[in-house]
Amino acid sequence: MYMKGASSFIFRKMSSTTEIMGMMIADAMTSRIETRMGRRGRMWSGRQGRSSSTQDGGRSTSMRTGNSGHDLTIATTESFQLGEGPLWDPIRERVFWVDIQAGRAINGALADDGSIVVLEVVQLDETVGAVAVSPAGDWLIAGHRRLVHRSADGALGDGPRILPEHSGSRLNDGKPDPAGRYLIGSLRLSGPSTTESLVAVDADGSMTTVDDDLTLSNGMVWSADGRTFYNIDTERQTIFCRDYDPVTGATGARKIFLTIDDGLPDGMTVDDEEHLWIAIWGLGEIRRYSPTAQLVQTIHVPAPHTSSVAFAGRALDTLVITTAREGLTDEQLATFPLSGRIFTTKPGVHGVQQPLWSGPARWT
Repeated sequence: MYMKGASSFIFRKMSSTTEIMGMMIADAMTSRIETRMGRRGRMWSGRQGRSSSTQDGGRSTSMRTGNSGHDLTIATTESFQLGEGPLWDPIRERVFWVDIQAGRAINGALADDGSIVVLEVVQLDETVGAVAVSPAGDWLIAGHRRLVHRSADGALGDGPRILPEHSGSRLNDGKPDPAGRYLIGSLRLSGPSTTESLVAVDADGSMTTVDDDLTLSNGMVWSADGRTFYNIDTERQTIFCRDYDPVTGATGARKIFLTIDDGLPDGMTVDDEEHLWIAIWGLGEIRRYSPTAQLVQTIHVPAPHTSSVAFAGRALDTLVITTAREGLTDEQLATFPLSGRIFTTKPGVHGVQQPLWSGPARWT
């Protein structure tokens, strides 16, 4: 997730250079989508689906957006303020995600038509940066500065505190590594930073620092064999990579895998061809990059604030895309009324099942 602004695509006050970049991205995004899709941002293919909400009985709708013949399905009828962090739970066959500013961790059932029916919502009285699930069905929720454990029977309990109470930062994106330990990063709540962290939390609650010099810690993913780790530093517009021991969590030297010069990389995932799928905040795009960092495919989404992606479904052949309304003006929301929805599509490749959290067995 990237915190973005009301007058541009940047929510928090930052340096003038970054603010100008955000406004330039906003202008470019508006022009690009209006040219491609028309003022209202929709080109319907007319395929109707089953209800994607337990509350309002809405219907999912498929749409074309110039994506090489692939349909985008509007998977939810609800619009989320800051949808983020999708993941697939293969044991219970559910999609998880969070609505950060609303303090909600959510899961739902993925239907054959690509719609998602909300099943469970956990509400906290603080921001929720990310969520993970264990094989036993325990949830790990990244609260404002601490982790929260939700047991399989629904009971909530405190986990380790990751950030000091008055740090000026909050927890952001996080994921389990191949051994089930949890990696979680931070972002500054006000002003620029070069001291944001990415830490690994072991089963006993102990922490190991992976990075401590980030501007805004964001999406992360591992290669299929778990031996390469990728993570995003959003304000540097950079995706890093390094060797990773999938058993011990030991890391090699950090290297730059890719720098993006026309948007803000947010969340990401990987497919079974070792290509990265990266959500580009501010441009309404999901981009697929080869193992040599070449751009090979772009999915256009009628919502400027594309925040993250994950493969879901039994065959891991459905791409789940989260978006946000956060930071958009009333005029921009009128132009992009589907902002905040979750979308799904069949991109023609399969994902790699991402690790589950090991659980809180030895937390003290």
